[in-house]
Amino acid sequence: MSALTLATRDATTMLRRNLLHARRYPSLTLNLLLTPVMLLLLFVYVFGDVMSSGMGAGAGGGDRSDYVAYVVPGILLMTIGSTLVGTAVSVATDMTEGIVARFRTMAIHRGSVLFGHVAGSVLQAVASVVLVGAVAVAVGFRATDATVLEWCAALGLLALVALAFTWVAVGMGLGSPTAEAASNNATPLILLPLVSSAFVPVDAMPGWFRPVAEYQPFTPAIETLRGLLLGTEIGHHGWLAVGWCLALAAVGYAWSRVLYDREPS
Repeated sequence: MSALTLATRDATTMLRRNLLHARRYPSLTLNLLLTPVMLLLLFVYVFGDVMSSGMGAGAGGGDRSDYVAYVVPGILLMTIGSTLVGTAVSVATDMTEGIVARFRTMAIHRGSVLFGHVAGSVLQAVASVVLVGAVAVAVGFRATDATVLEWCAALGLLALVALAFTWVAVGMGLGSPTAEAASNNATPLILLPLVSSAFVPVDAMPGWFRPVAEYQPFTPAIETLRGLLLGTEIGHHGWLAVGWCLALAAVGYAWSRVLYDREPS
């Protein structure tokens, strides 16, 4: 067999290993999924009427359905951020428990361990987005004007964001001395969407804070997702979102390979 065939076979084996781990220990994934679901329910049913009062063209603002449409794209991106903690913990656990050292002595493609983690994490992130999306539909989210092409583009954007941040999470896991440290290091990836346009428009934020919220990675992705699903103006956000994803994926990959190729102490 060719080197590419062997690498693909080994990466597929590692992907299957990580998916089996996720199936046997679902508690971490379920706990991380609770955060975006609870935030969705909180902002729709507790804060929905208050938050929607500032939306819409009428004097009384919009209604709860307007805010549901606004907040769901942000929650979907936050779902991806939540799954990244599990990725970092899983990678750190493999590094600290010696399984990676064992893999180094076996006749397998060296990078297949990382690619297995990345592919498994992206699949879990997409599945998590689908589950949270189903909850969003149950509470009233509708994107009836979106075409099939726009739905495919939205799913592709979510997968691209998941891929980019997964490589960053893998680097965090490789650079952490323990699984607990990896969990702490990856926590900002959950908090970053909170300082984006996920819950309120950037224009409603203080002037000194707007550049931080507008040009961080999640805001362009959220605004692009809103444009694809709800028909709002995308503008420059589409290019910013793709640029952020490509840059983060490249940096995360390079960082992960450097840490992974270090000889264990």
